[in-house]
Amino acid sequence: MPRGIHILLFALLLLPTFSARAQVQLERYLKKDGYGVIKISPDGRYYAATTPMADRTGLVILRRADGKIVDGAAGVENSVVDDFWWVSDDRLVIAMAERLGSRDEPYRTGQLFSLGVDGKHVRTLVGPKAHAGLVDVIDYNPQWGMADLIDTIPGDPRNVLISVSQIGQEPQTNVDKMDVYTGYRTPVATAPVSYATFLTDAAGRVRFAKGSKNDNYSKLYYRADDKADWRLINDEMQSRRVETPVGFSADGNVAYLATTQPQGPDAIVAWDTRSGERKQVLRDDAVDPYAVILDRDRHTVLGAQYMSDGVHTRLLPGNDEGTRLYRALEKAFPGSAVSVTSYTRDGIALVQVWNDRMPGDTFLFDPHKMTADGIFAQREWFDPLKLPKMREITVRARDGLMLHGYLTMPLTAVEGKPVPMVVMPHGGPYGIFDRWAFDDDAQMLAEAGYAVLQVNFRGSGNYGVAFEQAGARQWAGTMQDDLTDATRWAIDQHVADPSRICIYGASYGGYAALTGAAKEPDLYRCAVGYVGVYDLEAMHREKSRYAAWLRNWEADWVGKREEMAVRSPVNMAANIKAKVLLAAGGEDKTAPIAHTKRMAKALRDAGKPVETLYFDSEGHGFYTEAHRREFYTRLLDFLADNLGGARAAKP
Repeated sequence: MPRGIHILLFALLLLPTFSARAQVQLERYLKKDGYGVIKISPDGRYYAATTPMADRTGLVILRRADGKIVDGAAGVENSVVDDFWWVSDDRLVIAMAERLGSRDEPYRTGQLFSLGVDGKHVRTLVGPKAHAGLVDVIDYNPQWGMADLIDTIPGDPRNVLISVSQIGQEPQTNVDKMDVYTGYRTPVATAPVSYATFLTDAAGRVRFAKGSKNDNYSKLYYRADDKADWRLINDEMQSRRVETPVGFSADGNVAYLATTQPQGPDAIVAWDTRSGERKQVLRDDAVDPYAVILDRDRHTVLGAQYMSDGVHTRLLPGNDEGTRLYRALEKAFPGSAVSVTSYTRDGIALVQVWNDRMPGDTFLFDPHKMTADGIFAQREWFDPLKLPKMREITVRARDGLMLHGYLTMPLTAVEGKPVPMVVMPHGGPYGIFDRWAFDDDAQMLAEAGYAVLQVNFRGSGNYGVAFEQAGARQWAGTMQDDLTDATRWAIDQHVADPSRICIYGASYGGYAALTGAAKEPDLYRCAVGYVGVYDLEAMHREKSRYAAWLRNWEADWVGKREEMAVRSPVNMAANIKAKVLLAAGGEDKTAPIAHTKRMAKALRDAGKPVETLYFDSEGHGFYTEAHRREFYTRLLDFLADNLGGARAAKP
């Protein structure tokens, strides 16, 4: 049963009362939930929900009245139902992706399928044939192109708008209208720029196209209707800003653009489509818009959400039904973030509610009766009242740049008394950022007795384009200094015991962990690199084989190949004093296992202690429950040996 709404209303008034466990209950962090993203059908009779499995993510359709599964689909190993849309009362479209490890971002394969409540399973729309409810995820085939759904069409339960691109140098992107029963397509528009994405209005007309050439400079085009010519309204090379269309006013005459600023966070700008006048309407002092709030038509902008110390909503002036709904949701779920995943035709909203101690509960919210009925609680075995909060922190870097991040303290911590700490740099690194949200690793490490420090070093997203660009070509440079400065801040604040600090990260975070141990050999007692990259020259060679835009990106953000040797941890092993644990998967395409094996050899050649954990069948982050259990058991043992925290309880 879902957690009661009264828990949400009074959570901040209650204090947790439980004694520290001697061992970490690892099983609850490994256990997968039944459903992920849930959306309700337009008539309100069905739910569609993603369902996580051991090595893939599928989708099921459930009847709302009795919860019975009426149809479903799943792909092959490493496949992901990345998104889905109800097109009519009884049919939806699925976009497939591939993910080769738990730390990978899903990569869209360009395949689209339809699924209905008629029990006839999956129908192929774009891509290889589906059979017996199994969606095959395969490499790109030029015969069918890379497709993505742009939008459903109002009043048309049979057709959708899709974008289709062919792979190649600066590929052309087209918009087609597609029949979701037959896959038959008719042309609608051709983008005036490569790698294009599109935005439609509430009438289903394609109004914006945004893309770039291989130089990676963004261009934004606009047209008034289906018969008008495209016209360029922003060229990043000239304006030095990126503009991304996010929606319209109710009458469609004003478009809202998420616009980067020379300094500070992005703004939401209202652009009058008739006069061309731009006017800033929403901007936070510290952070970018985290999510745009749209009305029931999914095109009219109501406001935006911002993430810093929690998630905060800012609404545009107005008192329409959609605005009143969000104001009511904020009052109903204080201290939590609220997002509407879908609406029924009569205005019932399917709402997901989450915070730093609750992965996410789903409610049916009736704005007419002002009632919220819980239908599903994600990972309900976690009690929010018995988990530590994430506390936002700010740190001034040595060059004066203000850094933001989060600190999670063990519930046993006493104010002013230092505890062992784990610094946990995020992956990416660019555009990614640590969020105010339930974090398995942070909660697990806090349960083991550690303070957990997560720092959005320069290069991270959410704090404006200038902050992100400040990290360009700063691997082992100022990005690493930011982590060092935040670690020293935690020592100065009597949060961290200076003799018991470990740095642990995955992907780029693994690189940062080993680089930190090399550059600051007396600061960290141990370091853990999980599916990391440690040889930048090798990484540059691996990526330079691909598209021109990726080679340009490498040069702009990572740097020149001849500069990379001195910034690679494999060449810094002699400087490392910390104990090291390395883990990697043999099928990792993002950070090939050769990086980790080369790092381990460099450490051994330098006479440094190193522990390793390899699974040949795993990719960029371990999927298999047994392998995940082994990794986290080894991680907790390694930290306990070096910092003194709790170990994993035996299953």
